[in-house]
Amino acid sequence: QGVIQPLVVRKVTYDKYEIIAGERRWRAAKIAGLDEVPAIVREIDDQVALAIGLIENIQRESLTPLEEARALQKLIEDFKMTHEEISHVVGRSRSAVSNLIRLLQLNESVKDLLGSGKIEMGHARALLSLKEDKQFDVANQVIQRSLSVRQTEELVKRVLNPKPKKSTEVDPHITSLMQSLSKTLDSKTEIKQNNNKGKIIIHYSSSDELDNILKHIN
Repeated sequence: QGVIQPLVVRKVTYDKYEIIAGERRWRAAKIAGLDEVPAIVREIDDQVALAIGLIENIQRESLTPLEEARALQKLIEDFKMTHEEISHVVGRSRSAVSNLIRLLQLNESVKDLLGSGKIEMGHARALLSLKEDKQFDVANQVIQRSLSVRQTEELVKRVLNPKPKKSTEVDPHITSLMQSLSKTLDSKTEIKQNNNKGKIIIHYSSSDELDNILKHIN
């Protein structure tokens, strides 16, 4: 059927044209043996040509998330486009554009893991909540434990909000009481306390020891 959507080109010399949009279609036409392809000739300056080329690259499915993020960032820096404007021209939601650009804030080592496919974009997005010095350590855990995106999100939450360690300090009064009981009963005694509740544990190793403890209690 040939090329359905025409290329966009601009004239650079009297007999030469530069493809602004549709290079992949042109290459596919060459492979298919087509001698002619439809094209629209436009007068476009260098800046606009660069913007159109970037936008077409972003729309390609073969770009990695980081390649796409860098291209989007270039539209912001070079053409002063907002996330909203970019979302319209590339056919993505504003949140998708913002999430892609945020990938550029990742630790460089984590970017390498994302670029090599060792972690996915969902993993990378979860890691963005961490400080850079923590991102790589957690990313390695994700890889070693083959964590899903959901599991990675839970891991990041635990890193950000660690459970407070239980105090191992024993009330001196409780220590003194345990020593006094152990001496009186002639047996090892423990007192386990939790707020205002607790239990007393008396150890014995024979029935004779138990009888002796019971005598002291009685």
